[in-house]
Amino acid sequence: MKIIIAEYPESADRSLDIERAVFPEDAVLEVAVYTEEREEEFIRQCRDADAILVGYVAITGKIIDGLERCRVISIQSTGYNYVDVDHAREKGIAVCAIGEYCTQEVADHAVMLMLALLRGLKIYDRSVQKDREWIYDAKPGLPRIQGLRLGIAGYGKIGKAVARRAMSFGMEILAYDPYIPAEDIEKTGARAATWEELLEQSDVITNHMNLTEENKGMFCMEAFRKMKRSPILLNVARGGSIIEADLAEALDQGLIAGAGLDVLASETPDLSDCPLMGRENVILTPHCAFYSQETERLLYEIPAKNVLCCLAGEHKAANRVVNRVGLED
Repeated sequence: MKIIIAEYPESADRSLDIERAVFPEDAVLEVAVYTEEREEEFIRQCRDADAILVGYVAITGKIIDGLERCRVISIQSTGYNYVDVDHAREKGIAVCAIGEYCTQEVADHAVMLMLALLRGLKIYDRSVQKDREWIYDAKPGLPRIQGLRLGIAGYGKIGKAVARRAMSFGMEILAYDPYIPAEDIEKTGARAATWEELLEQSDVITNHMNLTEENKGMFCMEAFRKMKRSPILLNVARGGSIIEADLAEALDQGLIAGAGLDVLASETPDLSDCPLMGRENVILTPHCAFYSQETERLLYEIPAKNVLCCLAGEHKAANRVVNRVGLED
C-alpha cells in the first residue's frame, strides 16, 4: 500500500504521526511536494500510488490522468473545489472529503473577527501598545452590537452555529441559502433573505458558502455597491468567493467598513503584494479558523481512515465520498 501525501513546500515537513498511527505498519507513506515548476516530477511520484491524501494542492485532470493505480483521493478538508471530482469519477477514483470536524472552531473564529472589528480592538491595541495612549474613544463611533443585523451567506452547519452565537448578542439574523427552504431557515430564528436583501440590509455579512462555479467571485464590486449600510465583511470559508482587488477598492471608497478574512484567493499568498495588508479596518488570519488540538487530530485522522475504507471496498463506511464512486452498486 503506497500513500502519497500531497503538500506545498510550506507544509512539506509536517509531522505524519497521526497518519502513521492509522495506516498499517507496512504501508509506504511518501510526501510529494507540489509546485508549478515541478508538476511533472510530482505526477511521476504519484503514478504508482494506491491513494492520495491532499490538503490544498490542486489535483487536476492532468494529475489524475497520471495516476495508474490510485483508487481514492482523500481530502483533508470539508471543501473539495480544488480536486477535479468529475474526472476522478470517470477514472473510477473515489474522492472523499471530511463531513464535519471544525464547526465550533470556525464559528468561534468568525464571531471573534466580528467582535474585534465592531469593538475596534485593533485600533485600541495599537493606541495602548504602540502610541502609549489611554483613550476610551480612540475608535470613535462604535455601534451597539445588540440590534445589529448579521447577514449569513451559506446557512449550513457553520452558518447556523454562527447564527446561534450572534443571537446571544441580540443580533438579528438574515440568512441567504438557495438550497435551504425558507421555512427551515426561519425555524432556527433567522429570516430567509435573497442575495440582494442580504447585501442591502446587513450591518455585518459573513460568508460560509462552499466555493462553486456559481459563487466564485460573488463578492465583487457589483455586490459591494449594493451594500447600503457599509457593513463589515467576514470570510472564513473560501478565498475565491471574494475578488480581492474589488474589496480593496470598496474599502477605499467606504462601501465596506471593514473586513475580517481567514482566507485569501491563494493558499500561499504573496503578502508583500496584497492590497488588503496594512489596513486598520482589516484583520487577516492565516487560514487558521479550523485550528484547535482536537481538529488538528481529526483533520488528518478522518481522511486517513477514509483511505482505508475505500481501499477495502467499504466506501459506504467512509466519512463522505463526494463523487459517489463505490456508493452506487
